[in-house]
Amino acid sequence: MATDLIELKNLGKTSVQWLNAVGIRDRETLEQIGAVEAYCKIKTRGFKVSKVLLYALEGALLNAHWNQLDPSLKERLIREAEAKEPSAVSQ
Repeated sequence: MATDLIELKNLGKTSVQWLNAVGIRDRETLEQIGAVEAYCKIKTRGFKVSKVLLYALEGALLNAHWNQLDPSLKERLIREAEAKEPSAVSQ
């Protein structure tokens, strides 16, 4: 059963609209694609987002506040996003 994205931790109306705009409409799809790929799709679509969105997406999947993610996990997420698209990660 699909979970409404707005119910996930860290995700608000705007981030859910961005996810919907790139074809991610439920938790299951977000899980399949992963936080890094979802973030890159949103950036590629032209939305001006920061690396906090990357952390928020990962936190949503882990049911954790983005600010509580381990610093090493945040660094890994940034490296993965940069490997997909070097200009993908902004402040």
